Amino acid sequence: MSQPLPRDPILDAQLNWERRGWGDVAEPMAAITALMRTQQIILQRAETVLRPFGLTFARYELLALLSFARDGALAMSKASALLQVHATSVTNAVDRLEDAGLVARTKHPTDKRTTLIALSDKGRELAAAATEELNSRVFADSGFSDRDIGTLIRIFAKFRRDAGDFGQPEESAGA
Repeated sequence: MSQPLPRDPILDAQLNWERRGWGDVAEPMAAITALMRTQQIILQRAETVLRPFGLTFARYELLALLSFARDGALAMSKASALLQVHATSVTNAVDRLEDAGLVARTKHPTDKRTTLIALSDKGRELAAAATEELNSRVFADSGFSDRDIGTLIRIFAKFRRDAGDFGQPEESAGA
């Protein structure tokens, strides 16, 4: 990790926005920029933990998703939808994971157009070990207070729902 900067560059950018006459959007710009920088920091922490496992966070997410599937397999299109990434990204991840013996492509038993991604025993073991490390070294020590975490979850969920990322659950649709 490099030395911390002597000043907050995002606060400096906010002040520059205000000086340029963009004061009405200076705070949202700073908030969005801070969010993007925070994502970079957290992703770097996760990638550092996953590197000894030979995984990127994107590949880990796919392994974790498969480990939660009832039979350890999902249609590639379903994995793409649940991970909220383009099918090409899932294909690339599957290629790498398949080369490492962590997953295998199989044909769907009743729909020949559908390719399933099946988690291997080796993949299940690696996902479990990587999850243990992420839980202890990243998620348990997130850098956020419990109160902040709850607030962030609510803020991000509202933003994502309003952006069309997901719908209102049926049981609380009227609430």
